[in-house]
Parts: sequence; C-alpha cells; structure tokens
Amino acid sequence: MKYLLGLMLLPLLLSPAFAESPEDYEQVLPSENGTLDIGLTVDPPAKVNEVSKLHIGWIKPGFNKIQEHIDYRITVIKDGQNIFGPIPLTHTSVGTVKIPVEFTSNGEHQIKVEMEGILFQPIPLEITYFTINVGEGQTSQPSQENNNEGGGCLIATAAFGSEMAPQVQFLREIRDNTVMNTQSGTTFMTGFNQFYYSFSPYVADYERENPVFKEVVKVTLTPMLTSLTLLNYVQVDTEEEMLGYGIGIILLNIGMYFVAPAAAIIAIKNRLRK
Repeated sequence: MKYLLGLMLLPLLLSPAFAESPEDYEQVLPSENGTLDIGLTVDPPAKVNEVSKLHIGWIKPGFNKIQEHIDYRITVIKDGQNIFGPIPLTHTSVGTVKIPVEFTSNGEHQIKVEMEGILFQPIPLEITYFTINVGEGQTSQPSQENNNEGGGCLIATAAFGSEMAPQVQFLREIRDNTVMNTQSGTTFMTGFNQFYYSFSPYVADYERENPVFKEVVKVTLTPMLTSLTLLNYVQVDTEEEMLGYGIGIILLNIGMYFVAPAAAIIAIKNRLRK
C-alpha cells in the first residue's frame, strides 16, 4: 500500500523555502572555498522518530541575498553512517530547499551539503558540514515561512513551465495543507523523498530537452490532478480520514491509469478477432 501511495502522490515534493538573509537561519557557514554562505535551520528541533525539515539556503556573501539556481546534494550522517541520502545531484531554481528527514537516534548528526553548480554552470565540488544534536535540548527557532512558497514537484514544474503554474501551486497546497497535516502523510513524504530524488531531476531535464515528452507528461498528470481536486471538497482532520480518502483516490487513479486502458485494449483485441 505504501508503494501505491507513492505512485499516487508522485508530484508532491519538497518545496523550497524563501528565507532572505543569514538572520533567518540558525547556522550559517561558508562553503568550502568561500564561494557562498550556506544557512541551515532544523524545524521543528530534531527529535527521535519525528520528522523535521532541513531548511537550507545558499546566500551571496556580502549581499545577504539568496543565490538562485544551485546544484546540490544533501546527506545526513550519524556515527559515520548515512541515515539519509545522499540524494542525486539536484537543482533548486530559487536557491532554498526544505527537506523532511526522520531522525532515528539521539546524539550528534552531521548535515553534509555538497555544491557543484551555480546558475547552471558546473563548479568544483564544495562541501560544507553542519553539526546538530538530536534530542538534546536544542534551542532552534522555527524558520520563517512564506505563504507564497515557490517550487514543488520537479516533474510538474518542468511539464507546466513554471513553479507558479496553477497546477504546481495546487499540488503544493494539497501537500502542505492536507498530506503534511497528518503524521501518516508526513512519514510517507519523508520516506518518499529518497525514491523521488533518484529519478525526478533526470525526468525534468528530459522534459526541458524534449517538447513531445513534456506534452506526454503533462497529459499523463492531468487525470491525477483532476482526482486530487476531490480533496478540496472533503474535510481531512484525522489519520483515519487521510488514509480513507487517500486509498480511495489511489484506487480511482489505478482505475484510470491501468484498469480502463487494459479493458480498452482487451475490447479492441476481441473486436479485431471477430
């Protein structure tokens, strides 16, 4: 069932945050060669078996402004072992990201931030390490949220041409205001991130390079977008409601994407035989 939920909620992804200056972050460190400053806030403070978001932003030194268009990787390390990531090299157009991570043990963790590109230009690898303590009385302050958060699904953004496209904003609203408001939805998004990051940047890049493929993806996403609008007409306040409506929409999409085409193919084959 978890994998079916993954297929259903494929476009719902990490959304970049819009912090504007170093003061918006708990920790700010220079990148390895001093090219940029990197800010990190963990919100809410990291606790065992709970999901926290890593708010990460790349900042122009001396200007206190976010640097747009960054290619990056993120890894979370505990006692020399990777507990999250590394995600494949990924692009953020707005220069900030929010990455949900579930910490499974107390103690010191390292957040490894790798940067390999700025404004679509490759640069020598620069690595920055942050240290956070999980479950040890952190005093972190929640990062400031912006109601006009940009970003969203890499695949949908490439398909519809803009992070501000109505379809992408709709997906973001469903994720933030419905899915992430329940523990089951939040837990799913945390586990789903690693799977999604393994292919979405490549699909999005191919969409930009191939207009025909882009249109195919757009058409493919349309039935799912239509089914997700059903969540606008129901009240989802409990875990049971989230699971119930989620399973219902999953089954609806299975019918649209698999059952109906299979039935049509069988009907056509039967007609041709006659």
